[in-house]
Amino acid sequence: MSSNATRTEAAPDPVTSDLIGSGVEGGLMDQVRAWMQRVRGGDMGALPAVGGLLVLAVLFSTLSPFFLTERNFANLLNQAATLVVLGMALVFVLLLGEIDLSAGVTGGVGMALFVVLTAQFGIPWPLALLIGFAFGFLTGAFIGFFVARVGIPSFVVTLGLFLGFQGLALTVIGPGGLYRVEVPELLALQNGNLPVWGGWAMLVVMLLISAATSFWDRNRRTRAGVPNRALSLVWIKLAAIAVIGGVVVYVLNQNRGQSVVAVEGVPIIVPVVLTILWIGTLVLDRTKFGRYIYAIGGNAEAARRSGVKVRWVKWWAFVICSSLAVASALLAVTRVGSVDATVGRDIVLSGVAAAVVGGVSLFGGRGRLVHAAIGALVIAVITNGLGLLNLPAGVNLLVTGGVLILAATVDALSRLRAGGIRI
Repeated sequence: MSSNATRTEAAPDPVTSDLIGSGVEGGLMDQVRAWMQRVRGGDMGALPAVGGLLVLAVLFSTLSPFFLTERNFANLLNQAATLVVLGMALVFVLLLGEIDLSAGVTGGVGMALFVVLTAQFGIPWPLALLIGFAFGFLTGAFIGFFVARVGIPSFVVTLGLFLGFQGLALTVIGPGGLYRVEVPELLALQNGNLPVWGGWAMLVVMLLISAATSFWDRNRRTRAGVPNRALSLVWIKLAAIAVIGGVVVYVLNQNRGQSVVAVEGVPIIVPVVLTILWIGTLVLDRTKFGRYIYAIGGNAEAARRSGVKVRWVKWWAFVICSSLAVASALLAVTRVGSVDATVGRDIVLSGVAAAVVGGVSLFGGRGRLVHAAIGALVIAVITNGLGLLNLPAGVNLLVTGGVLILAATVDALSRLRAGGIRI
């Protein structure tokens, strides 16, 4: 699935071009025009996914009176967490123009090792969990070796592991076996809530980190003599986080219990997933490793001739993907409270779909972690909404498949448009 096609960028806006190298800050309208030109050139990012998410939210809220309730909103976030993390894991290899079909079952085997080591051998759960993540690390290293060093297509290597690891999971767990997860600290990940004040504290931390990152970026770009985004855009971004985050925290802090026991507060899984998203975005956007990933995805040969250690970058990308796949499986098993041999078997294609629906290109070189998170929310909303309508599971698969084909079509057409090709 690797692609060495040269990545073609949309022509720069004349106003923005005049600012390059000057260190002068572009005006708000200048940067809005530049963004609109990128969209017209085919670089739409997560715009279609955000539009689809809004349309689905309006549609399901109209069809079901339960969709916009506090209880369903919290349930939707818990439901989406596993897919969000897996989608973000796959972004690291999709940006290279590669794929990892074994990510789901890699996480499943990691969790199988964890639960068997704790239940049968009495190993302390932190050590057993570390061994499960070590399995993910080694699996990623194994894939990276055969893809980057030997030159076997990632599709073939990971398809082989997808089939083989299903047998390994059966061997570890045993046919028909099922183990309960009995670690309260882990079960709280998907079943616990922050105190009411904890949600507001989380929002304040998000604003502080976002502000610090934005102003640090501005300072760094000013020193480098490259144009900055308009200061007003920074304040708009912070205001949007404050307003949207405030509404979300307020809604989740309402009592959504159906008994005398109050159930309120932001689910613990929300800050956990946001932390993973922030760290991953930091790696991709603000490190040489992240820039190398985009460069290889755009044109691997050009990156190699520029001095990028392509094999090393690919190796680490698969390691990160497999390790995050174990984290995704951990969220899946703590939600249901048990581990069996089927964990992760059916979710990997949904993870790929989440990334593609969110705007990550299957051809490499374009996309961000937040795009995969948005795409995962789209798929989770489809699953949740159709479930509330009591429609058969087959309808869910049909709709999700149709959305994936539509997203892939948009991606392909946007690349043709960016290259100046008309259909």
